[in-house]
Amino acid sequence: MATGLVDYDLAVAEMEARVAAIASGAAAERVWLLEHPPLYTAGVSSRDADLLDAGRFPVHRTGRGGQFTYHGPGQRVAYVMLDLNARGRDVRGLVRSLEAWIISALDVFGVPAGTREGRVGVWVERKGPGWTREDKIAAIGVKVRKWVSFHGISLNVEPDLDHFNGIVPCGIAEHGVTSLVDLGVLATMDDADAALKASFQRVFGGTVDVASDTWA
Repeated sequence: MATGLVDYDLAVAEMEARVAAIASGAAAERVWLLEHPPLYTAGVSSRDADLLDAGRFPVHRTGRGGQFTYHGPGQRVAYVMLDLNARGRDVRGLVRSLEAWIISALDVFGVPAGTREGRVGVWVERKGPGWTREDKIAAIGVKVRKWVSFHGISLNVEPDLDHFNGIVPCGIAEHGVTSLVDLGVLATMDDADAALKASFQRVFGGTVDVASDTWA
């Protein structure tokens, strides 16, 4: 299983090299699971006003879709490098499949989750005496080059949720963020990886070489 935290810039360089190799036919598709040190990333739609605490963690401007998000220990990041030339040149379809992948993995833990119109990512509904709210448990942001996808998803297993307070996550201020452990599911990263692996096969099929820090 993975050990250590992967530098963000090194991860992007690795992804870009793999995407080029996939596009040229020199490498297989890849799903790369990792954790980053605490940092914020800004997608192509990010607004500077949504960076509430610029000095808190390093900020990386990136070409993926979406707005600001947080990455850090306890969060499973999955970079998904798939050949859409072979799978159909449908970026929206890819995003729907990524959503279905996360929802299916969360179902393994008995966590009902879904998507919401106008809000990217995967959400859970929370209820208490006299209140109901929706929190985000997973983010999605992808980029496509020569019809090969990269970047991907982040699933909150047990990150420090206070670290999200330095940004407006994905530009949505009226909703919060949560994690498996915050929901009372005492899952480890290994548990999350097992659920993601099984769910990936169900949603995307078993043809991808899931060679990564965690799936060899």
